[in-house]
Amino acid sequence: MVRKIAFGVLWLGFIVYAFVFVPPDRPDNLELIKNLCVGQWQGINPLVIALFYLMGIWPMVYSAVLLVDGRGQKIAAWPFAAASFAVGAFALLPYLALREPHPQFTGQKDALIKRLDSRVTGIFLTVAAAILVAYGFSMGDGSNFIQQWQTSRFIHVMSLDFCLLCLLFPALLKDDMTRRNWQNQYLFWLFAVIPLFGALIYLCVRPPLQETVTLLQEKSQIELV
Repeated sequence: MVRKIAFGVLWLGFIVYAFVFVPPDRPDNLELIKNLCVGQWQGINPLVIALFYLMGIWPMVYSAVLLVDGRGQKIAAWPFAAASFAVGAFALLPYLALREPHPQFTGQKDALIKRLDSRVTGIFLTVAAAILVAYGFSMGDGSNFIQQWQTSRFIHVMSLDFCLLCLLFPALLKDDMTRRNWQNQYLFWLFAVIPLFGALIYLCVRPPLQETVTLLQEKSQIELV
């Protein structure tokens, strides 16, 4: 119950902060978002570009854990995972508040879970993130980014959202490791404390999920025989 209340309070606090205490909207915010989406990057700080696209990688990382976690929950995980591509932690915090600990996986992996469970997906996301981070830090203007963070609601909230996604990942990590019979506290903290790349490395090296045959599936197989 304490965990549920904590995530609920954090969600409400983030909403209040994002709409009350952040810098006001700039007139060019919508234009900036449109240009980022369509790849018209002229005049945009590479740090902003990198951050924007990293916010597209984080939902993929969470989906690789969330959709498996949702298999044993009373609530479906996919609506929260899908919404996180648009609003990040705003969508994930309610799920974290409502879910129950569930360190088991039963049944068969569907096509989507198989794809997300693949180490190839983890490697692809890691390479993409590394390229974005290298591009942002090598080509970006740090002082300009700080100035925009102080004056732009979009960049301010996006930055805080990124940080929050880094902090929230361990809330799902322990159960996912247990599902894979991988209980190692040292590795857990290694994956948990490294921002973004800890989660990405985890996707690259975690053991695959083991599928199980449910009673209904076993009965059907016997009938077929």
